[in-house]
Formats: sequence, structure tokens, C-alpha cells
Amino acid sequence: MKGQIKVAKRRVVMASLYLGTGPLEQELVDCLENTLEKSLQAKFPSDLKVSILLDFTRGSRGRKNSRTMLLPLLQRFPEQVRVSLFHTPNLRGLLRLLIPERFNETIGLQHIKVYLFDNNVILSGANLSDSYFTNRQDRYVFLQDCVEIADFFTELVDAVGDVSLQLQGDDTVQVVDGMVHPYKGDRTAYCKAANKRVMDVINSARTRQQMLHAQTFHSDSLLTQEDAAAAGDRRPSPDTWIYPLIQMKPFEIQIDEIVTETLLTEAERGAKVYLTTGYFNLTQAYMDLVLGTRAEYQILLASPEVNGFFGAKGVAGAIPAAYVHIERQFYSEVCSLGQQERVQLQEYWRRGWTFHAKGLWLYLAGSSLPCLTLIGSPNFGYRSVHRDLEAQIAIVTENRALQQQLHQEQEQLYLRSGVVSSATFEQPSRQVKLWVKMVTPLIKNFF
Repeated sequence: MKGQIKVAKRRVVMASLYLGTGPLEQELVDCLENTLEKSLQAKFPSDLKVSILLDFTRGSRGRKNSRTMLLPLLQRFPEQVRVSLFHTPNLRGLLRLLIPERFNETIGLQHIKVYLFDNNVILSGANLSDSYFTNRQDRYVFLQDCVEIADFFTELVDAVGDVSLQLQGDDTVQVVDGMVHPYKGDRTAYCKAANKRVMDVINSARTRQQMLHAQTFHSDSLLTQEDAAAAGDRRPSPDTWIYPLIQMKPFEIQIDEIVTETLLTEAERGAKVYLTTGYFNLTQAYMDLVLGTRAEYQILLASPEVNGFFGAKGVAGAIPAAYVHIERQFYSEVCSLGQQERVQLQEYWRRGWTFHAKGLWLYLAGSSLPCLTLIGSPNFGYRSVHRDLEAQIAIVTENRALQQQLHQEQEQLYLRSGVVSSATFEQPSRQVKLWVKMVTPLIKNFF
């Protein structure tokens, strides 16, 4: 990321849940500062713009936080830097006053993770924080010189930025002129305005992609390709397509959910689906599809020791046990339906590491390589579908080299895992206290 920031000429766009406050994060901010400084001093000053989108509640936590990390940039380069803090419209009124810091994040977050430098894009599930740069297993895809995707995510982050609070140089926040306030204004009016702003971006991208589709896949395109070749444009027809999938249920945008459900529904007998999530808490709809369809599933999740909440203070420390309880219930259901051969659970374990990788790989029947992967921020759980702002991409490819790379990535993750059996839940570390079992059904929609 630092390497990409150093050579960026036009735009740096970053969307994350938060920016950490340690030395590695400081290096990233310093790198941005140096690049902005150079852009002003260059013989031909560039119009480099930096746009950062974070979550308001997570980014404001504690005295030293994401906001205080970014204030110097805003103060030095007010014309070039924008910091937007998304505040869910669902956290308002009494609820906002009563729920303490840390717990207020359960209501809804900005969860998109996109890091963009000119026309290069990194899509990930990882946040801008020390642990992700060191010992937290995640997934990343780097799309080089991909103008359409870079433009789309720039527009998307701009749109979400416009409906977010704007950080000012004195650490206050303001609403964009003419925008409804996310928690002081009328909720319905805010959500309607936000839906329109984001859907405008999605619809214009969809139109562009449909035109490309028509040129590539429809019969008369053979003529246009020959014409193009005759005119000296010898670009081969693409072997890889990338579809951005957005999920923002508070704004009634649920493209990712529809596509994921369709994929799980359409996966036929003999197909293999590898699904991985750092937090195993599938929605009822996803669970029903996994248990009720014909494809084979290998689901990779975090063992309790590599769960990001393992060893946390207070109530959060019980979260890994709640995930064990959810996992055990799901495993029991698989067994009671006699589906153990078709649906397999695996737990990731690596000493000194935590596990945060999520995504899906689809292998068609009879194929040893995947033709599709989903990569991005969603965890396939209730929060991802109903509460948070999420984005991922579906990469669909016939390119053998790329398929090989995706297969390798999947294998590397699954190599560090053990298959779950009934014996797994007999281990001392899998004993779940009665109170955790009792509260899990009440709180599972919040984590």
C-alpha cells in the first residue's frame, strides 16, 4: 500500500471500518503526507486527491483514534483531503444516548474495505490496522490498471461519503450541504436520499457493463470484433469478468445477498463450494440453502483460539464461545440430515495468528479449478446482510493461470485447518457455559 501511495498521481481512495493508531498505521499516514507534499512541490503540481471513508462509531472510539490520526492531513491539505465518517441511521435518539462506546457498533457499520491508487485497486476483508499488517490471516486481490473497477469504487466511496459526516480540521463533523443528517434528521428521508445517491452509481455502472456484455457475448458482436480488428484494435475478447456486489440493507440495497443466494441455489450436484468466514454465523436463508441444495460444501471457520475476540475483556470475551455454540448447532443439523459427506466444516488454526478471511470459491462439476470467487468484506452472517455497508466482487474467469492462482489461495487457507467431527466438541476448549448458550439466540444478530 505504501508503494502504491508513493507513485499515485491522481487519486488515493481508502474505505475501511477504521484506521488503527499504532506505528504501522502512522507510517501509512506519513506516506500519504509525503506524497501530498510532493504533489504540491512538483514542477507541474498534480491534482492528487485523497478520500478516506471510515465508520463514525469505530473511528471515534477512545481518545486516540482514527480521527486524531488523520487530522494533521486535513489541516495541512484541506483542498486535497476528504475524510468521511459513516454513521448508521439506525443508531439514533435514546438508543444512541444509552448504548455505551464499543457496544454502539453492534447496531450497524461502514464495513467496506477498498484501497485504490489511480487505476489500481486492492479489494479485501482487511481493515487498516496493525494486526492485519502482521499476524491476521485475510484475503486480498490486487487489480492492476483496471480503470472500470477503479472508477466504480471511486464513485461508490464518493456516494457513501456524501451521505456521511465530514471530518473538519478541528475534529468536529458536518453534513454535506443539502444532505439529511444521518441520526438527527428524518430516518426515512435520509435512507431514501442515500439509496438514490448510491443506486445512481450502481445503475450507471450496470449500464456500462451491459454494453460491454452485449459487445462480447451477442452474435452481432462477431462483426464488431472483426471491424475492430480491421481498424487495428486487436484486443481479444475478455476471459475474466468482475462484478461488484453491494449490500446496504439500511438503504434497501441488497445486490450481494441476491447474488449469493442465487449462487448457492444454482450450484448443482457435483459442484464444489468452498466458503470461508472469520465469524461463522450464517443467516437462516444461507443455512437452508447449504443444507437443502446438492453441491458439496467445505466451510472454513476460525477455531476459538484464532477468533479475533479470543481473550477479549468483559462480555466480548464470551463471543468465541457463542460462535462455538452456533457451529455445534449447525453441525448437529448436518448430522441429523445425514449430510456429513456433502457438507464439511473445517477449523483454521495457526499459532499466534487470528483468522479473518472470508469468501467463496466455486468449482463446477468435473473441474479441479475454480471458475468463480467472491472476495470482499461480507461474512455471510446476519450483520453483513442486514446491518452493515458491505462490498465484494465476483471474479468469473476462464483464464487458466488465474484459476490456478485462486485454487492455490484456497488450498493454502484450507491447509491450516482440521476437519470438525463430534469429537471436536468434546474438547475442553469447546465447553460452552450455560449462560452463553442462553444469550446466544438473543444476541446472534448483533455480531
